[in-house]
Amino acid sequence: MDPAELPPDERRKKAKEICFDLLAARPRSTDELRQALKRKGFDDETIETLLGKLDKAGLINDAEFAESWVRSRHANTGLARNALVAELKRKGIDGDIAVQAAEEVGHEAEEQRARELVRKRMRSLGNVDEQTAIRRLLGFLARKGYSQGLAYTVIREELREFGAESALLDDATPD
Repeated sequence: MDPAELPPDERRKKAKEICFDLLAARPRSTDELRQALKRKGFDDETIETLLGKLDKAGLINDAEFAESWVRSRHANTGLARNALVAELKRKGIDGDIAVQAAEEVGHEAEEQRARELVRKRMRSLGNVDEQTAIRRLLGFLARKGYSQGLAYTVIREELREFGAESALLDDATPD
């Protein structure tokens, strides 16, 4: 079905259905809806008119989408602010809106999440030497968008604490 072949009223109705279906699955950015409609073959005038109406009705709001995305991705995947901003920009969110939304994750929350990620990952490292553990953990946190300085500080402190716990356990083991 080519949308250009439909009468204008049917074309608008079909575009609206597509947007509602996409929004029913999860919140979307304006640009995500725009790209979906373009892929389906809708003309720019139909797309922009519909997106304007959805925005005016409060059904799409890039700032709210960005805030929700940041909360979810930081909590569920442990992404740092830098990675969150990059993801939002890929979703068509304006850079200023993306940065403002990512600022919702404070430095302390970011550091705490990095610590949680390191603790979880350390359990799966097995018996590797300290340098290998540091290298792997630094790479892991870098892929999540954490700065090298924060990552290195968190890893060192967590490894030191992990080593102290291991030493206590070794001392408590009966001979």
